[in-house]
Parts: sequence; C-alpha cells; structure tokens
Amino acid sequence: MTNTGIVGILLIIANVAFSYKGFTSSLFFYKYNFEVEKILVYKDYKRLVTSGFLHVNWMHLIFNMLALYFFSGPVENYLGPVQFLIIYFASLVGGDLLSLFIHKNQSFYSSVGASGAICGIIFASIALFPGMSIGLFPLSISIPGWLFGIAYVLYSVYGIKSRIGNSGHDAHLGGALIGMLVALLFHPAAFAQNYFTILLIAIPTIIFLYLIITRPHVLLIDNAFSRARKNHYSIDHKVNEEKINSQKEIDRILDKINKHGMSSLSRQEKEKLKRYSQSVK
Repeated sequence: MTNTGIVGILLIIANVAFSYKGFTSSLFFYKYNFEVEKILVYKDYKRLVTSGFLHVNWMHLIFNMLALYFFSGPVENYLGPVQFLIIYFASLVGGDLLSLFIHKNQSFYSSVGASGAICGIIFASIALFPGMSIGLFPLSISIPGWLFGIAYVLYSVYGIKSRIGNSGHDAHLGGALIGMLVALLFHPAAFAQNYFTILLIAIPTIIFLYLIITRPHVLLIDNAFSRARKNHYSIDHKVNEEKINSQKEIDRILDKINKHGMSSLSRQEKEKLKRYSQSVK
C-alpha cells in the first residue's frame, strides 16, 4: 500500500508532534490520555480523541505510523479526504467507546495510541478492495486481506477475553468494525462485491459485542495467559501502574498535610502536589 494522501501525512505529523509533547511532559500526557475515571466521572470526553494522538514510546509511535502510512493512501485516494477523515475519527472514537464500556468498572484503567483508528482504516481497505493482500512484517509473505480480517477479529475477541499481548484489543476490535461499516456506508456497492468476506468478519464481531452487552461474564476466562497476567507487563499495564503509583503518592502527601500541616512538606512534595492540582483542573 503506497501513495499516501495529504491527509494521511498530516495525521502522521499530528501524531508525532502530539506524542513527542507527551514524551517530554508527563503532565501533558496524563491530561489527554484515555482514563476511565476522567471520562465517566469528570465528563472529560475530549480524551476519547486526544488519547489517540498519544503513544507510550517511540517504538509504539513508529509502528502505528508505519501502518497508517501504508494503509491510508488507498482509502483516502478512493473515497476522498473528507470521508477518509470521518472513517479515521469514527474508528478512533468507536474503539475507545468499546474500551470504555468493557472497562467501565476499572476507574484507573488508561490507554493511549492510534491503533483503533488505524485498524478502522485497515478494515475499510479490506471492505473496499476485495483482492488486496496484506504483508506480514517482518516476514516476506503476504496473505489475502479477507483471511487477515477474519484471523484478526478472532484473535481480538480471544485477546479481550484472556487479556493477552501488549495491545488494547477492545479498542482495536471496535475501531476495525466501525471503520468497515462507515466505509460501506460511503460506498455500498463494495458490499455486493465483497459481501462474503464482510459477513465473515462482521458477524462474529457483532455476536461478541452482543454477548458482552447482555452477558458481561463472558469476558471472564481462565487459561494459561490469564493466570500468567501478573508476570506480563504490557503497554496498558505500564500506564495504569504509573497512574496508581502516582495516586498513592498524592494520597500519602495529603495524609501528611492532615496530620502535620502544610509546613511539614518538603519542596519536592509541594511540587508534586502542585502538578497534581494542575492536572485535575
């Protein structure tokens, strides 16, 4: 996939600039990341979008931007920049909404990354271009797009249940489904050309979403992956652990003020309290 359009390039630039700011400022990062408590309790809905322009580190950013570079061109050139942007942001928000629903009872759950939006672009490509092939990096082989789509959906469903890997499978799955559906709304003729593949991808996804809405306990699974979770350190785990540790430190400082007064704080403790008060405004 080549011939990246101007909107795709601008999105890459925006992701790099926003992520770099997050790399250099933890205050900026925690002000705009996806966090269940901030969205549901404080109604900070902008995080559903801004979190998609933040990344944990350079590797996370580069991997996502390479995927966006290679897959954005065909969709943008085929549908035009406006419809391409609608697919991108609808997939981003749709993926985050699914993640918010699944983790609604985990107040400290947080995540970042453009993967949901990019999955939407990839699955829009699968819907629009039935004969496309997808290269498997770093292997020098390609597989049919329809096979990749089916395998990815099944892997994401299992990943959500067992919470394996370093990825937010829920945001990926939600973004992929929304991207495909919006692309078909813009170009309904693609369904007639590629209906078998689209149904194979959409039906298990929709069934799974229906089950987790009506029977949330299906998300519980006991296997080798889930039992080993305490030994697995993923991207989302890293963000969540940092957030929890930061909150514990603030609680310790507030308890110290309650017992001994403001004058008992060290200069470093006062700075931490000041940064925290700014982050929750």
